Amino acid sequence: MIKHLLFDLDGTLLPIDLDFFMKHYIHALALHFPNIPKKEFCAQLMASTMAMVNSLDPNLTNEEVFWRDFTERMGISRPELEPIFQRFYDRDFPKLKKHLSPTDTPRLVLDYALREGFSVTLATNPLFPLQAIVERLAWINCHEIPFRLITALEDMHFCKPNREYYQEIIERLEVNPHECMMIGNDMEEDLVASYLGMKTCLITDHLISRGEIQVKPDFQCSLEELPLIIKEISFG
Repeated sequence: MIKHLLFDLDGTLLPIDLDFFMKHYIHALALHFPNIPKKEFCAQLMASTMAMVNSLDPNLTNEEVFWRDFTERMGISRPELEPIFQRFYDRDFPKLKKHLSPTDTPRLVLDYALREGFSVTLATNPLFPLQAIVERLAWINCHEIPFRLITALEDMHFCKPNREYYQEIIERLEVNPHECMMIGNDMEEDLVASYLGMKTCLITDHLISRGEIQVKPDFQCSLEELPLIIKEISFG
């Protein structure tokens, strides 16, 4: 019986195209490094992000992997770089909300899931610090939802689409994967949870499919239709 719902954020709860968002995110962050050509900065940032995605070292958090790689690429120490990133997240990151259309659906869906007795976890790809994740949740009025776990840069050791990411969630929640359902819009990043025994629900509003995985979701719907699926499994 399903007891735990794992929600992706970007493209699932947050109704925004991730590529579009990343374009504006990187542009805004690059402005804080005026002495570095934008193209070079973006390339270095993306390379360090991919270092996190590809890391399978259980002894290093994603944050540690990022800073090790990024400081080496930039030739600048972490104590010099970190305050710049912090200013960006304090001052400019919240302004990215302007690229988002208002919606009540995510809050309604999460509230419904909680009323039905499910625990909810925010299983967003942990490429961002917790501050940035909570900020994005605030854009959809979900920052006060009592998530059992939020996967963030600081304390996760793996990223999607690695199976180890989902295994870490299972271990941290101390649950059986057969009691969980992963809900997301990215076939490659979210449906891989099925390999560990989780049920999956593919959200179609901002569907991403690269044709790299043949797994079929157990359920498929729009975010607005998701309460019908939740109602169905609550009686399962």
